Formats: sequence, structure tokens, C-alpha cells
Amino acid sequence: MISINASVQLADDELSWQFIRASGPGGQHVNKVSTAVLLQFDIASSSLPELYKSRLLQLADHRITPSGKVLIKCQQSRSQEQNRELALAQFITLLQSVAKTPKKRLATKPTYSSQLKRLQSKKQQSQTKSLRRQKSFD
Repeated sequence: MISINASVQLADDELSWQFIRASGPGGQHVNKVSTAVLLQFDIASSSLPELYKSRLLQLADHRITPSGKVLIKCQQSRSQEQNRELALAQFITLLQSVAKTPKKRLATKPTYSSQLKRLQSKKQQSQTKSLRRQKSFD
């Protein structure tokens, strides 16, 4: 079981792991060994609560495909096991970020001082532009 928080847990079989060859430099080692990890998670068919599912699908994240799958690729380490742990940690962090309810924004009024400063700067700008105008001698 993968624990997201105190109330939400996922079964291990809901995650799909794929081991692939890492890209980038590394010589012979990187060309022969599949150390990079690709974690796949289908949001729609998961046992997550509906709140989590809807927030995940609304999230603007490059790791979430339009078809509703979470894809996390990790190739930071030379060890397959370390990459697996890092990918799982990223996945758990993503789910925990969705669990937090965003704070409601309270509208505030500008202070009296800031209003005066704004009006003063507008007057200054108006005066500067009026001085640039050509005077007509009609």
C-alpha cells in the first residue's frame, strides 16, 4: 500500500512501472542498462476519491496527459531502484499538492495613501504630456 496521507492510500498494483534506457551521456553503461523509470497511473480507473480525481484532471501539469494518465519519468540516478523511489516520491508529492484546498482570496481595498500617490502620478504624467503639445496661435 502507498500512503498519500492519513485517509488516502493506493494499492501497489494501481501503478504501472516500465524500465527504459536513459538518455544523455554515460557511455557504455547508459547504452546497455535500462535504469530510467516510467511510472504510469490511470486517474479514471483508480481508487482515489472523486475530489482527488477531479482536481488532478483540472491540474495544468505536463505530467498529466489529456487522456487522464499521470506519466512520471525519472532518470536522475544510475540505479534503477533509486530512480523508482524518486519517481514514487514525485507522484506522492503531486497527489499531496492536489489534496490541499486552495485558500480563498479575500478582496482588499487600496489604501488612501496609495490612491493619492496614483492620482498624483497621473497628474504629473498629464502635465508632462500637455507641455509637449504644440501651442496653437489662433
